[in-house]
Amino acid sequence: MNPIDSNPLKRLASKYVWWKTPDEAICLPERVIAQVMNIGDYADVQMLIAQVGDQALRDVLIHAEAGQFSERSWAYWHYRLGLAGVDQVPALPVRRFA
Repeated sequence: MNPIDSNPLKRLASKYVWWKTPDEAICLPERVIAQVMNIGDYADVQMLIAQVGDQALRDVLIHAEAGQFSERSWAYWHYRLGLAGVDQVPALPVRRFA
């Protein structure tokens, strides 16, 4: 078995954080989770949910950085995770310069 296959988050990192090695990427698991939430396919999202659970997804969404989510994914996950009611999705995070 490929070592990447034995660690689901590492496998997702190799697919969704392509600009880093899987070992580098999983040093920031929140980034891997955000990437899968934003651009993951259905099967990978289901695997992610099974691995980390809804609360971890909520935490990633609540602490998201500017640019991590598209507007569509941002709205979907707020509704899916019960963090927003209809037409109550908060604005996307923005980068602030001091």
